[in-house]
Amino acid sequence: MSPLSRRLLMVWATALLVVVTPAHARNEKDWATASDIGSYGLAALALGIPAIRGDGKGVLQAGGSIVAGQLVSRGLKEAFPTLRPDGSDRASFPSGHATQSFAAATTLYRRQGAKMGIPAFVVASFVGIARVQADKHRWHEVLVGAGIGTAAGFLITNKPDSNTALLPWSDGKGGGLTVAMRF
Repeated sequence: MSPLSRRLLMVWATALLVVVTPAHARNEKDWATASDIGSYGLAALALGIPAIRGDGKGVLQAGGSIVAGQLVSRGLKEAFPTLRPDGSDRASFPSGHATQSFAAATTLYRRQGAKMGIPAFVVASFVGIARVQADKHRWHEVLVGAGIGTAAGFLITNKPDSNTALLPWSDGKGGGLTVAMRF
């Protein structure tokens, strides 16, 4: 299958997911399942596309973006234990699904371009809407998660021809960001 055919297949599959899933979501469980499919599907694409293309740097950057976003999200959940709207637990703030989805979408946008990135952002937005519809999050929790994921994606993922890298780090006393440039 040619690269163009693969891209078109991905765009159509994404559009189908976004259009069909909400129409069949009858209750909170259906919305939660749809958000799981969207979030984990985006993460798989962000890692899988560069892996298939032999782009090891892209795989590392996608993984780094998703993991960094989730670490920040998990830290905030521990620091601010907020009861979910459905009352199931105290891990509502911020949305980890939104964090993961937007980190993956940003990575796809940065590494693969707008043809892959824009549909990925549409799916990530759907995931955020689905989390609210599933009664797992409030709007502000989804927006904060989306911001964390987008920031992680932009900070860690470079365009393939970039000469600059931003690398987050942490140790027992703190953390920071290292900037590396090729001259």
